[in-house]
Amino acid sequence: MPLRLSVTDRRLWALAWPLMLTNLTVPLLGLVDTAVLGHLDRPEYLGAVAVGANLFTILYWTFGFMRMGTTGLAAQARGKRDAFAQTALLLRSVMLSTGIGLLLILGHGPLIQLGLTLMNPGHEVRILAGEYASIRIWSAPAVLCQYTLVGWLIGMQMPRGPMIMLIVANGLNILLDVLFVTGLGWNSRGVAIATICAEYGAAIIGAAIVLSRLPAGRRLDRALFGRVSDYLAILKVNRYIMVRTIALLLVLAFFTAQGARQGDIILAANAVLITFLLVISNALDGFANAAEALIGEAIGRGSRRRFRQVFISALRWSLWGALLLTVIFVLGGRHLIGLLTGIESVRATASHYLPWLWLLPFTAVWGFLLDGVFIGATRTRDMQNTMLFSALGVFLPAWALTTGWGNHGLWFALIALMLARAASMGWLFWRHTTRGTWFENLR
Repeated sequence: MPLRLSVTDRRLWALAWPLMLTNLTVPLLGLVDTAVLGHLDRPEYLGAVAVGANLFTILYWTFGFMRMGTTGLAAQARGKRDAFAQTALLLRSVMLSTGIGLLLILGHGPLIQLGLTLMNPGHEVRILAGEYASIRIWSAPAVLCQYTLVGWLIGMQMPRGPMIMLIVANGLNILLDVLFVTGLGWNSRGVAIATICAEYGAAIIGAAIVLSRLPAGRRLDRALFGRVSDYLAILKVNRYIMVRTIALLLVLAFFTAQGARQGDIILAANAVLITFLLVISNALDGFANAAEALIGEAIGRGSRRRFRQVFISALRWSLWGALLLTVIFVLGGRHLIGLLTGIESVRATASHYLPWLWLLPFTAVWGFLLDGVFIGATRTRDMQNTMLFSALGVFLPAWALTTGWGNHGLWFALIALMLARAASMGWLFWRHTTRGTWFENLR
């Protein structure tokens, strides 16, 4: 008997599958970086890129609100059928992204040194990571513009735009990784150069796609650029996402730093396993991203019934996705580790800690999905508060109480963080639902 999908399920999948493919290309970069470096004869190169990439994850995703906030606001503008608001939001957000990216380039020296000091890798890894970071920083304007372009396209329910944009760009990154590292022997430096080329390629492709999809009849006039207060309003809406993102990324940086203190082998093994965490999050975020667009549209239209239908559909499919990922990592985890590194000590160490990875899909899926709901509803303050509670009130105490467990303690604390996010966001979701406050304009 053929599977029958509801109208909501079909709309969710129409958005989710392109976004899922798009999201999966993001950790694919990490997989390729890890694979090309993991098969070199020294683990320091893999450790350097793990440290350097984690540093840029923190640096760039500090401004991840340029993606998430843009999605929620664009989805609500679409629900209200406000063409001016859609176009003005895009233009102003792109200008903000470009300006922030240029400021990051100007001030990158102290930022990189501070990050490396906090992560405290070994001497040789630190030198290589610093070289990687000093090259990679030049991609900042392109990366932040991508966030805005992808966020706007998702909010406008045009998921194939991000899919085309990132798949083509990430394909370029993969080819250049192989050329620069395997062919030319540039090691971690080659990974950084390949990434820069891919980021600017993605930004150019994204700009072309967006220009072809702007609302008909809109001309580039002065009103679209707005005033300083309009830009401050965008930043004000998103300030809570910024704090939330910093808290999350500091947790991941702390995780990397504590692994580095246990030696380069532990650092490299954790880098392999964290790459799989990125696969999990980006796969399940396909449903969360679809929920952002559809929840935002439901709120823009003031439809409580639509809101409920979207949430139930997204929850059901997210849980099925978590089950599938769990099966894959339980049955094939050791084989996947072997594909990423040929260094036997790193492979054996990663396999030792593999059972923690088995727990991640079902502990993390709740937070991923509810992030999508809260972003679509622009309930950004709730996102901030739950993350601060989870990081400061659960992750750090859990790590402190299990320091005697070594790396097992680090993974235990990470699982505890995921469960705390699920519980705290779930409670707020229940409270907003029972009180009927989702549709109050508290932005």
